[in-house]
Amino acid sequence: MKKTRTKKSLSFILCIVLIAAMALFTIGCSDSSNETGGDNGNETKDVTAAEPVVLGEGETQFDFTVTDPEGTESCFVINTDEDIVGEALSELGLIEGEPGPYGLYVKTVNGITVDYDTDGKYWAFYVDGEYATGGVDTLTIEEGVTYSFKVE
Repeated sequence: MKKTRTKKSLSFILCIVLIAAMALFTIGCSDSSNETGGDNGNETKDVTAAEPVVLGEGETQFDFTVTDPEGTESCFVINTDEDIVGEALSELGLIEGEPGPYGLYVKTVNGITVDYDTDGKYWAFYVDGEYATGGVDTLTIEEGVTYSFKVE
């Protein structure tokens, strides 16, 4: 009887230690240096933007931002004679993808490839900070508008 009580006590103490260890592990994994960014609630690092890189030649100009998987932003000023955002970005080698049922399925942006089928992540397309209502291969360029891709 005494042996059973000792085993029960030891099991109880072991459970308490395990719960405490899990709680400490969970608290230790939180990263308070990240700030919540955007309207989608995903965490992104607070990055100081560098001077934008100017690419292309043409009459039309627009801003383009890429946020990579680590949350680092790369900013570009795109000059083009194209009318469609995707055509201008493809022409400069900034985006690559494959045709899909809803238009161009962008897998590579600024040399970084993510694929939902293998990574569980994808390139999300934004217009002035709002999730785009059309594909990059269908939207007409508007001057003064910022287009961006972010890994989600």
